[in-house]
Amino acid sequence: MVFLRLLTILRVFARYRLDQLLPDNLPFAARAALFFFKLFPQPRSANGEKLSRGECLRRACEDLGPIFVKFGQLLSTRPDLVPDDIVIELNHLQDNVAPFANDEFQRIVEASLGAKVSDVFASYDASPLASASVAQVHTATLKDGRDVVIKVVRPGIEKVIAQDVELLLMVARWVEKNTIDGKRLHPVEIVEDYRITIFDELDLQREAANGSQLRRNFLNSPLLYVPEVYWDYTRHNVLVMERIYGIPVTDMVALNAQNTNLKKLAERGVEIFFTQVFDHNFFHADMHPGNIFVATQNPQLPQYIAVDMAIVGSLTREDQYYLARNLLAMFRRDYRQVAELHVQSGWVPNYVRVEELEAAIRTVCEPIFEKPLKEISFANVLLSLFRTARRFDMEVQPQLVLLQKTLLNIEGLGRQLYPDLDLWATAHPYLERWLKNRFHPKSLWRELKRTAPDWMEKFPQVPDLFFNSLKQLPHISQQVDNLSQELFTRKKYQRQHGRRQVIAALAFVAAAYLLYRDPQTATVIAQWLANDIPTSALALIAIGVAALWFKK
Repeated sequence: MVFLRLLTILRVFARYRLDQLLPDNLPFAARAALFFFKLFPQPRSANGEKLSRGECLRRACEDLGPIFVKFGQLLSTRPDLVPDDIVIELNHLQDNVAPFANDEFQRIVEASLGAKVSDVFASYDASPLASASVAQVHTATLKDGRDVVIKVVRPGIEKVIAQDVELLLMVARWVEKNTIDGKRLHPVEIVEDYRITIFDELDLQREAANGSQLRRNFLNSPLLYVPEVYWDYTRHNVLVMERIYGIPVTDMVALNAQNTNLKKLAERGVEIFFTQVFDHNFFHADMHPGNIFVATQNPQLPQYIAVDMAIVGSLTREDQYYLARNLLAMFRRDYRQVAELHVQSGWVPNYVRVEELEAAIRTVCEPIFEKPLKEISFANVLLSLFRTARRFDMEVQPQLVLLQKTLLNIEGLGRQLYPDLDLWATAHPYLERWLKNRFHPKSLWRELKRTAPDWMEKFPQVPDLFFNSLKQLPHISQQVDNLSQELFTRKKYQRQHGRRQVIAALAFVAAAYLLYRDPQTATVIAQWLANDIPTSALALIAIGVAALWFKK
């Protein structure tokens, strides 16, 4: 079964000539393995135009089914590793899958809740409201009259995912091992991230917990409404939550029909993002248009509605602080501070020269800032910054990648609603206010109260720790001396060993020259070795010489 699936994947890869996504400077073994791909014609659209590499990858994912669609969607969240043209095309992947049978849906619900559907729900719609690769959703009404949606994980999906992920890992390992850029692209790391992400999505209790936290953060907020989770009916593979009624955020006809204030809607989207990231430190990391709706109650002060909280993100306090200062420094074109913050935060190794990083950041950012502010993509500036820093051995943290992807979604959505959205003008005062509040005496007092119990718990141990450290000083000094002596001995041995290797090499060269000048000598030596020294002894001599030569 796995072998047949692998053949299917290879056939689809060949049909769409995905070998073109690989670099030209492959090792010979890799080029030989991919030779049969070149026997397939170039893929073309219905009108005969050659498909772009991004469209080829998107169509291949769609042909291979829901698991690869999900993987393609994950790749679109890694613009730090994937080229822009491919990211744009993968963003068009649609996660619409044929629904599974209603009888099976009911069977799963009843097995999980331990009761018949008719005993739990006053009414139930047998037709699915939505069907995706991982789960399916139906609408229902509780006995007390509350409208709900029931989300159920597809039956048998775990086995399919595990099988396809193993195949993806096999391909990723091959790419990493056999392509020159393989290690830089981190294909195995990407697939492992995908494994974690998609198996997290299979745990609906995890999604429910995320939704409850997000709802609590925005309770009674005019900005965002999050539906309530009904925990009494929620299990590992079944999620029951409040049904929401709103307009899809991309339905411009409906939004205009109710006279929605689109400028306010776009600005509120930006405010929600920064509130989640900096005030709550808990952000919805999958805010694509399919997960966002607009409430109909007050079109002039529109409120967002968010669903599907399977993927969320958070930052450390240090990352929050350095990110805010980085963004403000970029806004002020203080590239020196941007470079210093990258080193101070640990995002870039401390051996990197700040002057070189500053020059690289200036080269990327200066042309961007020559445009009017409303034409500057906030998210693309951040992306360019990350890509530049990668040249200086920066490893982008997963939470920063999630943040950047979410910002891309928010900014793209905001400009779709209101093309003149100036995200910088909205973000700048917010970040300045957040940094000011962070060092306000009230904030410092709150932080002191939060950490005081830990300090009080550890304070009585401080004198003992101090005196113990003093006692250890002589031992540490002795260890340092021993280490210095060991290093000196090793260096001395390496110098001597190096001289022996040079002498041996010169001896071999001299011997080879003498044998070349006097062939009769070579014949005599060969006969002597053959007649007087057993083969086993020769083998032992060879092993001994090798051991001596390569001795550390």
